[in-house]
Amino acid sequence: MNSRLSPAIEEPQIHESAQGPRATQAASPTAQPPRPVPGPRPAAVPRPGRPGPSPAAASRAGDTPRPAPRAPQATPGPVPAAPAGPSAPAPQVQLVPASAEGALDAAEEAVDLLLDTGRAPGDILVLTTGDPHPWAAHELSFGEASYWAQHDAGDDVFYADAARLQRAAGRPVVVLAANGGPAGATAAALPAALARAGALLIVCGDAQQADSVPGTGV
Repeated sequence: MNSRLSPAIEEPQIHESAQGPRATQAASPTAQPPRPVPGPRPAAVPRPGRPGPSPAAASRAGDTPRPAPRAPQATPGPVPAAPAGPSAPAPQVQLVPASAEGALDAAEEAVDLLLDTGRAPGDILVLTTGDPHPWAAHELSFGEASYWAQHDAGDDVFYADAARLQRAAGRPVVVLAANGGPAGATAAALPAALARAGALLIVCGDAQQADSVPGTGV
């Protein structure tokens, strides 16, 4: 019997590079899931206030979307002028019958009645067509400047010659004493006295002469 051992039988080794069923399966391309077939796109929903196709659809068609036209705005025109208010009412005219000699006394009584009923002294202007009122004659003796300064102060009854009304301003009440003077003095004084009376004109004189002057309404 041979004492030498026979060499061991080596088992065959499988290398990684060997091609097997798994390697073949791995080398084959990976199977992809089937893709869905695209269907028709839903119609574009128009945006509120913007009629027509959506901007995306317009860009696909090759057109640039245009903004919707704005409603025309009213152009402000000129503001109409406010209607003119009603004109001031004509002053009331009262007649106190008196002769030329008693016209000045009648005017004094009218002034006293006005003051007693609450009229302020500065509201009253007394005009004469003939001789000046004694107060006016006295004040004029001190000069024109002093006399008209009292008129401008407007805090007391003022007496003036009806022919010297260029500097006399209007007052709420005018009392005209038709106490004579040159012919036509009363007719010339009535319109001027009426123009300066704000609320009331009192004419102390002849009624027929006063009625003959247009515009007095006495």
